Amino acid sequence: MSVFANKPVDELDPLLTQFNRLIAELLRGRMQRNTFQPWEIEILLDIEACHVRESSRRETLRRYQKAANRYVERGGRSLLKLSDYLAKKHRDPIAAR
Repeated sequence: MSVFANKPVDELDPLLTQFNRLIAELLRGRMQRNTFQPWEIEILLDIEACHVRESSRRETLRRYQKAANRYVERGGRSLLKLSDYLAKKHRDPIAAR
């Protein structure tokens, strides 16, 4: 099952914690490990596919992380992909903040 499919709420809290660790590693600029869960690979591939400019990468990832956390806190039943976040931000810049 994809991490982007609807999940029971009790399964999202541990995933969100792991998601925040993954984004923190990306923000530090180095990964501390060499094994990943399949859903983490999905997230990493999605981030890579978005082709975010290097000059804005850190800020974009920070904003994405905050938006992903808010999405789950507000009742989202899956983790937010960066591509979905960027698409929403592009459609409605004020609502994406």
